[in-house]
Amino acid sequence: MAICDWPEDARPREKLLRQGAAALTDAELVAVFLRTGLPGKSAVDLGRELIERFGGLGGLCRADRKAACAAPGVGEAKYALLAAVMEMARRTLDESARSGDALVSPDAVRDYLRLTLRNRDYEVFCCVFLDAQHRVIAIEELFRGTLTQTSVYPREIVRRALDHNAAALILAHNHPSGVAEPSAADRQLTRQLADALALVDVRVLDHFIVAGPSALSFREAGHL
Repeated sequence: MAICDWPEDARPREKLLRQGAAALTDAELVAVFLRTGLPGKSAVDLGRELIERFGGLGGLCRADRKAACAAPGVGEAKYALLAAVMEMARRTLDESARSGDALVSPDAVRDYLRLTLRNRDYEVFCCVFLDAQHRVIAIEELFRGTLTQTSVYPREIVRRALDHNAAALILAHNHPSGVAEPSAADRQLTRQLADALALVDVRVLDHFIVAGPSALSFREAGHL
């Protein structure tokens, strides 16, 4: 049965307008995005199949062009729309992260890092450079690695902090394994970076590990 034949209060778009986007299931959200289904399949059925095909909503959102366009019901036009939506979300969070005190509103920085790093299938190490009022100066991806590790060079981070005239910074990296717990190497590296940056009067305020939807804070966990 086509969605237009469903009771009005069961249709995803009408449900969204009435109750808000948070009330929709993942499949219903994809259905609103797709707008139409395929012969014999409603948009919700198709949304459910796409979520299963890509291993979840996150997998669908991070699918590359070739894989997305090969999926039934997507194609290049919808892939372009999806890529634009994801970039709009990233830029919106970037604006929020850059406005105000990063310590007063740590969730904005955390949300930005989660969106930026959560779907990478390799390790990435980032720095959020802050001024004396803890406002964001720049957010840079400095090092890339493999599925399980990346090489981080303290001298390069110190150099970039001095280039930005930063007074403090927040470190961040992801764990593609999906486990946010810091390793012994993560804790040792954080201490080394904090000591190296202290020599040039730059404070390390926090270190986030992003793993799937989670973002662990070293400071909140008592590791910093």
